[in-house]
Amino acid sequence: MGPESPFAHQSRRRRAAIATLLVAGIVVFLGSAFFRTQVVRSEDFTLRADENRMRVIPVPAPRGAVLDRNGELIAETLTSYSLYLQPTSIDSARVALLLLQPTLELGEAHMERMIGELRERPEQPLLLARALSFDQVSWIEENRADLPQLALDPFPQRHYPAGEAVAHLIGYVSEISREELNDSVAWDGYRSGQLVGRSGIERQYEGVLGGELGERYVEVDARGRMIGTIAPREAVPPMPGESLHLTIDLSLQRFIHRTFPRESNGAVVAIVPSTGEVLALYSNPSYDPNDLIGTVEDSLWAALNGDPRRPLLNRATAGIYPPGSTWKLATAIVGLEKRLIEPTSTMPIACSGGMTYAGRYSRCWKAEGHGALDLAGAIANSCNVYFYQLGIWLGLNQLAREGTRLGFARPTGLDLPTENTGTFPVDADWYRERFGWTPTPSEVMSLAIGQGPNAQTPVRMAQFFAALAGDGTAPPPSLRRVSDRPAAPETDLRLDAETLATLRTGMARVLEPGGTAYMSSLRRWKIYGKTGTSQNTQDADRPHAWFTGFAGAPDGEPEIAFAVVIEHGESGSGAAAPIAAKIADFYLNTKHGLETEPLQTLGERMTGVEIGGE
Repeated sequence: MGPESPFAHQSRRRRAAIATLLVAGIVVFLGSAFFRTQVVRSEDFTLRADENRMRVIPVPAPRGAVLDRNGELIAETLTSYSLYLQPTSIDSARVALLLLQPTLELGEAHMERMIGELRERPEQPLLLARALSFDQVSWIEENRADLPQLALDPFPQRHYPAGEAVAHLIGYVSEISREELNDSVAWDGYRSGQLVGRSGIERQYEGVLGGELGERYVEVDARGRMIGTIAPREAVPPMPGESLHLTIDLSLQRFIHRTFPRESNGAVVAIVPSTGEVLALYSNPSYDPNDLIGTVEDSLWAALNGDPRRPLLNRATAGIYPPGSTWKLATAIVGLEKRLIEPTSTMPIACSGGMTYAGRYSRCWKAEGHGALDLAGAIANSCNVYFYQLGIWLGLNQLAREGTRLGFARPTGLDLPTENTGTFPVDADWYRERFGWTPTPSEVMSLAIGQGPNAQTPVRMAQFFAALAGDGTAPPPSLRRVSDRPAAPETDLRLDAETLATLRTGMARVLEPGGTAYMSSLRRWKIYGKTGTSQNTQDADRPHAWFTGFAGAPDGEPEIAFAVVIEHGESGSGAAAPIAAKIADFYLNTKHGLETEPLQTLGERMTGVEIGGE
C-alpha cells in the first residue's frame, strides 16, 4: 500500500463537516417540529384528541319574558327537562326507543324519524323529548341502569299562562327543522332542534326574545357511549333573550276571551286612539299555544289544520270581511271633504225603503223607509238610500281614490308577521284589470255602503275609528310598548273639528233611544258607534255582524277605539254591539278603578240575562 495522499485528510474533514451540518439540520428540523407540535400547536392537538372523546351539546337559552302594559306575564320560561340518547348503534337505539315508547308515548312514525336522524348524524346526541312530566322523569331515573345511553338535561320551557286568550297575539314556538336550516338564510346561526318563534309576537320579535345558545360537553368511550360531563375547555353559557313589554292589557284580553261567544267565529281589536297602542287583539276560535311547544304530535297538528273553523287563523289581522254599514262613515268623510254636503244636508230623494238608479233598484234595510234625513240622522239610522245618493254624487273614481287614501287598500303596519291587506278598488280600471268587466254606473251604490269589492281586516277598521276618536289622525297601531312613538300619522282624515263633531253626533245617536244599538248603551260611559251587517258570499242568509266605534267618559275624550266582527252574526246591533259595549265598559271601569257589574249593557239590565261567553 502506497503512502496516503496528502489531500485525504482534508477530504475526510470536509465530509465530516458536511455530515455534522446534516445531522445538525435534522436535529434542528426535528426539534422545531417537536416544538411546534408540543408548544405552538399543543392546544390544537389537545382539542383534536378531546374531540375524539367528547360530544358538544347545545345549551338552550331561556327566551325573554313577554309582559303586558301592567307588568303581567303573557309568556314566561320555566325549567323543564329534555331527554337525549347517545346510542352505540342503530340496533341499540331501537331497543332504547321501544323501552321508552309507552312512557314517552312515541308513535311508530315518530320513532322512524328519530332513527333516520341518528343515521345522518351518528356523532350527535339525539333529542328524544322536551318538557318531560314528573312521572316521565321518575320512570327514567328508576330505569337508569337499563338505559345508560340516556341523559336528562334541564331545559327552559316556554309557557303561556293565559293560554287560549292570547294564542293569536303571542303565537307559539317550535323546533326548527334541518330542512329549514339548509334552505333558508333566515335561520343563520340556529341549530337543529332549537326552538324558534313561529307566529305572533314570538315570530315578530324572535331576534329580541330568542337569546343565544350555549355549549357544554359530554365524554364518550371508544364505542360512543356517554361516560359523563367533561370540561376540556370552558363551557359557553347561554345568553338569555331580552324581556319584551307590550301595550296589551292582559286583563282585558282575558275578559274578551270569557265574553266572546264560544260558538262564533270572529275577532276583536281595541286601540288607545291617541297613541296607537293596541289594548287587545283577539281571534276566535282559538287554541292553546302551550300544546304546540317543541315537537308537535302529527295528530294534533292535523286536527288543528283540518278543523273547518280554522282555529290557527288570526282573524284580527288576516280575516277579511266586507265592512258593511260601518264604512258609511268613510263615504260621509269623502262627501264632507269634497264639500258636496254639509252636516245639515238632506238628499233629493227621501228614503221610502229603496231607490232606483241607472236601471237598478236598491233597497234600504228598513222596508218602510226613513224619510228625509240630515247626515247625523243618516248615520244614526244607517240609511242606505242617503248613502246611495252621496255615492252617486261622488262618482266611483273619486270615492275609490279617496277610500284608498284613507288606507283601505293598504295594511296598517301593525308589528305582527301576518297582516293581510284589505280589498278595495283604486279606480274604475281596477275592476277591468281584476274582474275583466267595466263597472256599471250603479256600482258606486254598493261601494258607498261598504259592499261590493270592499273587504277589510278588523285591525284596519279599528284604526279608522281610532282616527275618528281623535283629531282625525291616528298613529300606526303598535303592540310593542316604546316611549318614542313616531309622530307621523298612519291615517289622516283631513277633517276639521266641526265636521268631526257632526260625525260623532251621528255615532252617539246610534246608542241613544231610537238608535240601532240603543240596547247596548252603558250606565257610566259614553259610546260612539256604528253597526254593520255585511253580505256573506258563503251564506247569503247569515251575514256578518260588525260594531265599530269608541268610548270614554260622557264629558271626556274617547279612551278606547274598537272593532268587533262576528262571522254569520246576522245583526250588528244584536250580535256585535253588545260584545263591544261590554269590552269598553270593562276596560274603562278597570282603568278608573271602578267595579264592573255582571249586567253591563241596557239590554242585559232590562232582561236580567248576561250576553256572550260560554
